[in-house]
Amino acid sequence: MEIGRHPLDRPRAFGAHEGDDVLDIISQTLAAACGNLLQPAVLFFALGLIAAMARSDLALPRDIAKTLSLILMLCIGFKGGVEARAHGLDTTFLTAAGLGLALSALMPLPAYLLLRRAGLPALTAAATAAHYGSVSVVTFAAAQSYLASVGQAPGGYMSAVLALMETPALLTAIAIAAFADRGSSDRAPAGKLAHEVLLNAASVILIGSFLIGLATGPSGGAKLAPFTGPVFQGLLCLFLLDLGVKAGRQLIEARGVTLPVVAMGFILPLLGAATALGLGHLAGLAGGDLAALAVLAGSASYIAAPAAMSLALPRADAGVYLTLSLGVTFPFNLCLGIPLYALAATWLSGL
Repeated sequence: MEIGRHPLDRPRAFGAHEGDDVLDIISQTLAAACGNLLQPAVLFFALGLIAAMARSDLALPRDIAKTLSLILMLCIGFKGGVEARAHGLDTTFLTAAGLGLALSALMPLPAYLLLRRAGLPALTAAATAAHYGSVSVVTFAAAQSYLASVGQAPGGYMSAVLALMETPALLTAIAIAAFADRGSSDRAPAGKLAHEVLLNAASVILIGSFLIGLATGPSGGAKLAPFTGPVFQGLLCLFLLDLGVKAGRQLIEARGVTLPVVAMGFILPLLGAATALGLGHLAGLAGGDLAALAVLAGSASYIAAPAAMSLALPRADAGVYLTLSLGVTFPFNLCLGIPLYALAATWLSGL
């Protein structure tokens, strides 16, 4: 590997020396992962995780953590709208949006089957599958920062794709649960459920801020540039510190979660990302957009999905889906998944 070059800067096609290729793939993946681990946001997450494991009382007040999450969503949506206005909502955006909607709606199906094979009851498997079809806003924010640092920044319209992918998976999971547990009568009323799924805070702030950024364009973006730039990075670090604490405590409290179920926390994001990479490559998405779509498909929601599932499927085991999404998949994506998906997108774009 050349000194001074990032591993993502040198895509390599598979040639005759397949053994060397495999070693090169492993070395580039590890180098990219090491580079990502040195990102401030990732290190703050690690600090929170270590603090929780050491039984520290470090934690942000609940209201402050919720405020930070809304601010992050606002920044992502608004900046995405501004960049989309500058780029223009063309066929590239429509392609990415269509793929995102399809992935969100369909990925809960194989996730449910795999989770059932891992031994989860039907309702818990359906609720957990919803998390792996929906998306993680903070994973996307961390991916944006990483991709920009390696020259693979995705288009601004990917923030709109993020917003579109929040809801379809929740509806699919509810439909799966209704089919699997047809005799149940303890579900929330349809109107209350629709309100939670379609008008939850994450969806409203993401879509609304995207539309505001789209309407105001570069002039509006210039006015909020400090807020969506340097301030955003600091808030992201603070939020990830708190998430590290929560993830650590979730892992400490995770009792009764079997090894096959824990393995799903690694298998499902890889399955989602691989599916997105294949479909996105066939659709002709550029490297940055392809990597961002893979991150979205490989992420697991731990904000919108838990709220919706606690209302829609109250008999599902929240300890299972929170442990997998926040305690297993989120750290995996933050440390290894994001650079791995970016590296794969680079190779595919070079083919």
